[in-house]
Amino acid sequence: MTESADCVVIGAGVVGLAIARRLALAGREVLILEAAESFGTEISSRNSEVVHAGIYYAKDSLKARLCVTGRRALYAFCVERGIAHKRTAKLIVATEDAQLPALARLAETAAANGVDDLVRLSSAEAMALEPELACVAALLSPSTGVIDGHGLMLALLSEAEGRGATFAAHAPILGGRIGKGFIELEIGGRHAMDLRARTVVNAAGLGANAVAHGLAGFPAARVPRLYYAKGCYYTLSGMRPPFARLIYPMPVDAWLGIHVTVDLGGQVRFGPDIEFVDSLDYAVDPARAEPFYRAVRSYWPALPDGALQPGYAGIRPRLVPKGTPAPDFVIEGPAAHGVAGLVHLFGIESPGLTSSLAIADHVAALLGEGHPA
Repeated sequence: MTESADCVVIGAGVVGLAIARRLALAGREVLILEAAESFGTEISSRNSEVVHAGIYYAKDSLKARLCVTGRRALYAFCVERGIAHKRTAKLIVATEDAQLPALARLAETAAANGVDDLVRLSSAEAMALEPELACVAALLSPSTGVIDGHGLMLALLSEAEGRGATFAAHAPILGGRIGKGFIELEIGGRHAMDLRARTVVNAAGLGANAVAHGLAGFPAARVPRLYYAKGCYYTLSGMRPPFARLIYPMPVDAWLGIHVTVDLGGQVRFGPDIEFVDSLDYAVDPARAEPFYRAVRSYWPALPDGALQPGYAGIRPRLVPKGTPAPDFVIEGPAAHGVAGLVHLFGIESPGLTSSLAIADHVAALLGEGHPA
């Protein structure tokens, strides 16, 4: 027997949960389906938990607009709900004179995106703030911070469930088809069933492309190819944090470089690096530490030998191959692909966490939902 549902959100990472909350607030009956054993087990639990300002992204791109809007909404959300976070600020550093033109262009990009609080610092000014730092100039971003990502997801899920949403773990999508006025999903795992829904939002993260390919009747040409971009993190062992703020090197293409994050517990992390892989492998190879030492010493020359220890790894859903700048978010609703009630989200990597509340509003708009009740 085929069951029926009003609205299904596939994927319970931070973006999927934000969308589920938003649609539940709009009065929709929402079912959240997650293939894993709990919410937020992949991308959302394996990132740097940084709240980004919106500095790096092309003007008028979804990443730029949703990051800036989402960052403001996220800070307000955290304050109102008591979610742990801190506006640590960050320094983007040029470590040689040849990087100064790129630093200036980065400031121009940020201003075009509506980031209006960047401060240009001289070498002396930057190193007065962070005495361990070595640089020739820097940009100070006061709006950058860190957040308790798990606490955020708990709050989003709680509010969604408070408005009637239902969460089902161990519920992978095995396939489906596009019908007339409905979308049918074949659900496996503990909740095996066929389910017909009026609305489906595919926010499955690393699995989103496969979910889209599995929907019979959806044009395969509209599903981008997926590449796994793995990033490893190393932690600092046996030392006090050398910096009070986040330290970022100059970006290279779509990669922000091996940066320093100090989390809410005072733990120092370095990373991520980037490596394109063929499978979901989260092991951290200790041999990858050597490039970390070289990269970090470009702005922290005093990093001691043996201070870096393997931390954890995450994998980002990249829509372009190695050596190609990352594209914009791909968020497509009925107006783009012609299937009523269906929204696909592809390539939702950084700044996905920062943008999550704004992404949820964007998806709701694509589905014709008004402001939440």
